Amino acid sequence: MKIRIPAVVAAIAAAFPCATIAQSSTPQMSEVVVTATRTARTADETLAAVTVITREDIERQQARSVSDLFRGLPGITVGNSGGRGKATSVFMRGAESDHVLVLIDGVKVGSATAGTAAFQDMPVDLIERVEIVRGPRSSLYGSEAIGGVIQIFTRRGGGAAQPYFSVGAGSDRSFRSAVGVSGGGERAWYSANLSRERTDGFNSCRVEAAGVGGCFTAEPDRDGYDNLSGSVRAGYRFDGGSEFDFNWLRTHADSQFDGSRQNYSESVQQTLGVRFAMSPMDHWRLTLAAGQSRDDADNFKDAAFASRFDTERQTLSVQNDFGIGASGMLSIGVDHQDDRVSSTTAYPVTQRDNRGVFAFYQGKAGAHDYEIGVRSDDNEQFGTHNTGNLAWGYALSDGLRATAAYGTAFKAPSFNELYFPFYGNPALEPETARSVEFGLAGVATWGRWSANVFRTTVDDLIAYDSSIFAANNVDKARIHGFEATLATRLQSWDLSGSLTLLDPENRSSGPNQGNVLPRRAEQTLRLDADRDLGAWRVGTTVVAEGRRYDDLANRDRLAGYVTVDLRAGYALARDWRVQGTLVNLFDADYETARFYEQAGRGVFVTLTYQPQR
Repeated sequence: MKIRIPAVVAAIAAAFPCATIAQSSTPQMSEVVVTATRTARTADETLAAVTVITREDIERQQARSVSDLFRGLPGITVGNSGGRGKATSVFMRGAESDHVLVLIDGVKVGSATAGTAAFQDMPVDLIERVEIVRGPRSSLYGSEAIGGVIQIFTRRGGGAAQPYFSVGAGSDRSFRSAVGVSGGGERAWYSANLSRERTDGFNSCRVEAAGVGGCFTAEPDRDGYDNLSGSVRAGYRFDGGSEFDFNWLRTHADSQFDGSRQNYSESVQQTLGVRFAMSPMDHWRLTLAAGQSRDDADNFKDAAFASRFDTERQTLSVQNDFGIGASGMLSIGVDHQDDRVSSTTAYPVTQRDNRGVFAFYQGKAGAHDYEIGVRSDDNEQFGTHNTGNLAWGYALSDGLRATAAYGTAFKAPSFNELYFPFYGNPALEPETARSVEFGLAGVATWGRWSANVFRTTVDDLIAYDSSIFAANNVDKARIHGFEATLATRLQSWDLSGSLTLLDPENRSSGPNQGNVLPRRAEQTLRLDADRDLGAWRVGTTVVAEGRRYDDLANRDRLAGYVTVDLRAGYALARDWRVQGTLVNLFDADYETARFYEQAGRGVFVTLTYQPQR
């Protein structure tokens, strides 16, 4: 599929401003986001493409995992290796799964060996909100932010003290519970939470007729999952506007899967962060932050210990935000990161650090908005790497804005790519990218809409090179894409939808030139519809994804699919609600990674106690 960007831009400009919907309603207020610029701005003010998922969205959708939340969102493709608790990859705007920077409460997370975050273990019951910023953001965050940035915020609290709990059960002998308390009053906030999830699962990896599947083994059994998580967040706002915030999240997960060398893992994900912000004088905001994240995994084969991979990341940050004039803001900061590896696998190098210095300016002049950012990262292994971005917005009319942006980004090789036995290559260079984007967004009495087209070129992609029997900077990619979103209210129904069209082309020399990059769906559509009916609330989610390929040679084709989920909730009393969801209504049989099956038709029922404010 070839996407012609000029033609798409013309079609957007012609179609969207003239759109009408039968019933009008007042559009919702724009969400305040901090991830796009590292400062608090509304989603309408920032020039980046942003998606926000709130706690209300999570509860309305009855989502049981981060994958449930992300599927079908603009610019996002999710790959999963066999159900709950199995390896989950998130591709943003067609970039690699390790080209996504992930933060939890401002702390950078992810495995230093694998190079990706463990989305499969993130407890959705403990999440307050998610901010997804699409497009390069290395000029603010450094390495990894090629496809975009995802920041997850845990429950925060505030106001009067309130407890809550929920308990649920469903198909595949699945059970789930959560309990917590939050409060703090007007100046303080606190939240303490626990969650537990357990499921017997299903056979995650199918077996071929010959008796061996893609996991190089035949284990036709149920592959279960058990997750115990806890979080604490607390803070206080002092006189003069100074703030202190503390956050902690820990997840312990046991996961069964199919494999010839290992088939069971015990993992721990933990983040710890502190932040202090103050205003030494008018128009100057100083923020100091420190964080630590851990990604630990012990792996077993039939109860016998097989391997251990523990990684730790420590971060420090100093950021100064200066108000300039009536509408300008200049952010200047320094980030320090230290990665460490401890493993039964012998890595010749087990530690590295990185220091980044950045400056980011946001300004406004009449109908024009603009952002300019530069950053220089000094990596202990790769030396200096510079990135930047430039964005411009223009208010065509009240409620209609055009945007254009250009940015560069990079991704430092992971420890596995550098040093893993019989694969790593210490001579690897960072992957680099440049991206250009054009967009239109509108707010009207009938709702909100947005449309973006983009082109991203990635150089020095890291892949296995059979000529040297190791990883190498051999690949190039060119990605064209189109994203559109719409949210409105029609005949008492809250409606939202998103469409993504991708042309992720392999531009490397050799037999794979011109092929589609693996595991990216070329077309993705998501539709959500919800309605309140007194004590009842009903809704549905439809996700449709086109074909994808599982390999660089494009020989292993994964068919497209459509899933339909139904949900309903009933208010038993003011603070009590029972909810039920029927997922994959038509029992679609599909895979997002070859051989790895996805859940069929299933039901889940939840009872929740949540005092209403």
